[in-house]
Amino acid sequence: MKHHRWGWSLGLALLAGGCGFASNPTTQAPGLEIKLLFGSALKEFCEQAVPQFNQQNPKLADGTRFRISCTTLGTGDVVTQVVNLAQQWQQGQIKEDNPQFPTLISLDGDIYHSQLIARIEQLFPGKNYIPPITETPLIAFSPMVFMVPSQVADSLKNVDSVYRKILPATTFQDIDPKAPALKIFFVQTAPTRSNSGLQTLVTQFAEVSGKPPEQLTVKDVETYLPQVKTIQAKVTRYGISTGSLARDMVRYGPFWASIGSVYESAVIEANQKASPGQTRYVAIYPKATFTSNMRAILPNAPWVSPQEREAAQQVIQFMRSQPTQELAARLGLRPGVPGVGLGAQFTPANGVQPQPNYNSLRPPSPEVVAAMLRGWEQVAKKPSRVVVVVDDSGSMRGQRLAAVQQSLYTYINNLGPQDDLALIRFSSQVDPPIFIRGDAAGKQQGLAFVNSLQAKGATVLYDAVLVAQNWLRKNLRPGAINAVVVLTDGEDNGSRITLPQLEQKLRQSGLNTDERISFFTIGYGEEGEFNPQALQRIATVSGGYYKLGKPETIANVMADLQLEF
Repeated sequence: MKHHRWGWSLGLALLAGGCGFASNPTTQAPGLEIKLLFGSALKEFCEQAVPQFNQQNPKLADGTRFRISCTTLGTGDVVTQVVNLAQQWQQGQIKEDNPQFPTLISLDGDIYHSQLIARIEQLFPGKNYIPPITETPLIAFSPMVFMVPSQVADSLKNVDSVYRKILPATTFQDIDPKAPALKIFFVQTAPTRSNSGLQTLVTQFAEVSGKPPEQLTVKDVETYLPQVKTIQAKVTRYGISTGSLARDMVRYGPFWASIGSVYESAVIEANQKASPGQTRYVAIYPKATFTSNMRAILPNAPWVSPQEREAAQQVIQFMRSQPTQELAARLGLRPGVPGVGLGAQFTPANGVQPQPNYNSLRPPSPEVVAAMLRGWEQVAKKPSRVVVVVDDSGSMRGQRLAAVQQSLYTYINNLGPQDDLALIRFSSQVDPPIFIRGDAAGKQQGLAFVNSLQAKGATVLYDAVLVAQNWLRKNLRPGAINAVVVLTDGEDNGSRITLPQLEQKLRQSGLNTDERISFFTIGYGEEGEFNPQALQRIATVSGGYYKLGKPETIANVMADLQLEF
């Protein structure tokens, strides 16, 4: 068996990026741990439901006690992790009792569920290790909606096909003469790792083709790819988190993003957390949309033992019980069990309709989805021009520099064919930018840059950021996402420009200008070793964000960041 033995005296623990599990500190009996691997839409649900379940001190019929832990990832990452583990098991690299195998899986929608079935079936033909959608109990759901500022909501409420309407449009006034002339700035998550992004991409193909998703063919994908590319050209930000996109829409306002493809629950959360005076947002329900079904998937696979299956069935029963379903509703998710009330969150005050009228879309075939993702990555995805500013001052010596070099090399190697990059090294001085394209020759140039990094000198951080902005303003790429990424492990100690002066300069590339440049900052190491407030100020001037990247997490931070553009 792959379960972990533990003592109840461990107290409260948290999994990185996931959910915690509560325990009874007075009980010393050992038990087993049941691992849940869920999509990120259920993150808050996990954080609250898992401790409640564990506080009941659950046990199996034979008296064995168990607890659950829950890790949440982007839905595409959940599928990738499960498939990779299954492949390792097939090849004899790990055993079926390996503790990394999740017992219970939940994906944020049925498209990725179909993808998981297809990919496991490729590894194990005829085994049916992943149960079909129709046999998998529903935990909760949240329809995909368009999140728009309240002042333009009326222009889209009666539109049959929003994507076909925005194809030729520049402003909302092009859709409805009565609407304000607010520009259309569109945001969605990256479909390669996010369920909402994949559902968005499939819906775009369905709307421009006029076909239901399940009737689309690979030939249709090729035919309608140019129109989808036109829609994607309106994107100002990708990302891996639907909720963070919705929150940033409220935070930065309609000149940052005026229409977002998000879950209904994200609209509720964003409006609830909005500060007084911030723009209110409204959910526009398409005539047909994906319902984003979050199901409890219990694999019929050798890596799920009889004990784990028995425990997982208790977990499913708990998650579908009325109190837990009411918890889901309080978090803005629609209950997966009929008859459970929605609660006070589902009101027009939070931008949503308690009883919206829409038809539910069904997933396309797995091969059509694969063709859509290939087409998006190779053709339709909006191109980017990014300046990466790298600190290789003396404090980067040893393992730090090696970890950053590996992360940068992976970042460069993952550039798409339509992307390009400028690389700037700084320490006591700022080197001239090295410009590379996302082709094979450009990636070789990038590797040479990575190899050339040396840990020495001081940290002229503010000067380096200004050099990056000035270069990108002179070399702005029209029709692309233009951004600056700053990677530093130190506090500025030698720049000619001050932080307030730098902020004033950065506002020249703000959201209300035609030279929109977003800044993203990564503090490398421990926060006491640099100034996180300064990095936050640099990022938030322009609608970007700051992240902390430690040696063990920097690769993931950089990989996630690359999905933003």
